Amino acid sequence: MNRPKFYIYLPIVFALVLILGIFIGSKFNLKNSNGSISLDSDNQYSKIDQILRYVQDEYVDTIQTKELVDKTIISLLANLDPHSSYITAEELIASNEPLQGNFEGIGVEFNIVDDTIRVISAIAGGPSEAVGVQAGDKIIKVDGKVVAGIKITNKQVMENLKGKGGTKVKVSMMRRGKRGLLDFSITRGTIPIYSIDVSYMLNPKTGYIKISRFGATTYDEYMQAFEKLQTLGMQQLIVDLRGNGGGFLNTAVDIADEFLSSGKEIVYTIGKARPRKDYKATQKGEFENGKLIVLIDDGSASASEILAGALQDNDRATIIGRRSFGKGLVQEQSEFSDSSAIRLTIARYYTPTGRCIQKPYEDGVEAYYEEENNRYANGELESADSIKVNDSIKFTTPAGKIVYGGGGIVPDVFVGLDTTGRSLYVTEIVFSGVLNDFAFQYSDKQRNKLKEYKTVENFNKSFSITPEILNELIVYAEKNKIKRNQKEIEKSEAIIKTQLKALIARNIFNGEGYYQVIQTQDNVLKKAIELMK
Repeated sequence: MNRPKFYIYLPIVFALVLILGIFIGSKFNLKNSNGSISLDSDNQYSKIDQILRYVQDEYVDTIQTKELVDKTIISLLANLDPHSSYITAEELIASNEPLQGNFEGIGVEFNIVDDTIRVISAIAGGPSEAVGVQAGDKIIKVDGKVVAGIKITNKQVMENLKGKGGTKVKVSMMRRGKRGLLDFSITRGTIPIYSIDVSYMLNPKTGYIKISRFGATTYDEYMQAFEKLQTLGMQQLIVDLRGNGGGFLNTAVDIADEFLSSGKEIVYTIGKARPRKDYKATQKGEFENGKLIVLIDDGSASASEILAGALQDNDRATIIGRRSFGKGLVQEQSEFSDSSAIRLTIARYYTPTGRCIQKPYEDGVEAYYEEENNRYANGELESADSIKVNDSIKFTTPAGKIVYGGGGIVPDVFVGLDTTGRSLYVTEIVFSGVLNDFAFQYSDKQRNKLKEYKTVENFNKSFSITPEILNELIVYAEKNKIKRNQKEIEKSEAIIKTQLKALIARNIFNGEGYYQVIQTQDNVLKKAIELMK
């Protein structure tokens, strides 16, 4: 009897079925007859998968598998170092927006005052400006839903106003001097997020540029600011990196290249699985010789430290302020198909002299971030003598200057935290939002009169906080449950007046107004200007 030809393939088929059975068993039949969990000793990586499946199948309560997986990944990465992390799809969108330099929405800068959304300004070129939204407008309804007087949060405001470009939203606003509500139909669009907070001339020769982050658009923004200042006669420059938590390494390299001559080392990276990669200055560079000062503090991290370290190690700039954060680890972002991602530390970066400025993290994440508070407790923010550096990790720049690794960039010129005139009263009116709210309300009532100053310079020179305005603020604070403390008010009067004037200037002239007023209180900037002379 002739058998069908497929019989010759049966052994292969039986083998495949056996293999498939073993595979399925390893995935779903985890328990042996004695109740123990099977584990392939040659594949430790399967343990996590098997535990998750075991919990899913056998745990006493119903669980959300996705949430459990997310928590497992977060815990796993947190035990590597403080900067390796897992990011959900929602968090990834929010965290990428500032670095990408844009988001989609209606384009207003807002504040919540007396439980009402107030427009500080309509972003230039944005959808709201195009339809006539003005500073001072109060947003009462969004798509017919009341959003005033409901204890709305900043997050809820963003959820209501942001959205996919091209979609429409109906916003009803109240405007001073107009009866009833004004209805605007606004088509959402791409809104720029700027990383250069401000740029202006401090005096006829000295320019000032404040960089808040290193994103995709930062280099172009910097060049625009630099060229503007050049046309105004700038011969020397102060770059402010205080509070700048970092961003893209390549952006920091591009800006460092503007100050360093061709061939100079900017930074290099090395990882276990990543060979050394050098980043060096190219032929470009618009400011390779002018006098340069960089301002840093304990909030300056990562890409900020790359820029400051490159300029310090090449003896190109004087670094002024307080010791920087100390982040010398490089993360690589990898996205999953569900749009979540992990950022894994894959290398360390080193400044041109060869120092890694990463501070220790062996004691865990909590201790790592608590180190910032310890600096304050140990007096480091007020005294250079309290800065703890590791004398065994020191390097020498080409000019013979000693620099240190192992814990941030130590400034060439230390300027401590200024506590003169500080009081509990100031702290209360600032952190409660009372000072900011009062400044907005005053600006809104006096908007037309304040605009008559036309320029920040005229405002700064001619406008002052009178005793009457100060008393209005104190009464407003009392209505918001902050008791009048005359002794502390007198002690902090100069601070209160300067900060109030600066906030009013921001409401009328945006960031440039704020910084030009507040700089009169800024001891670090004062020291930089003094050294420029």
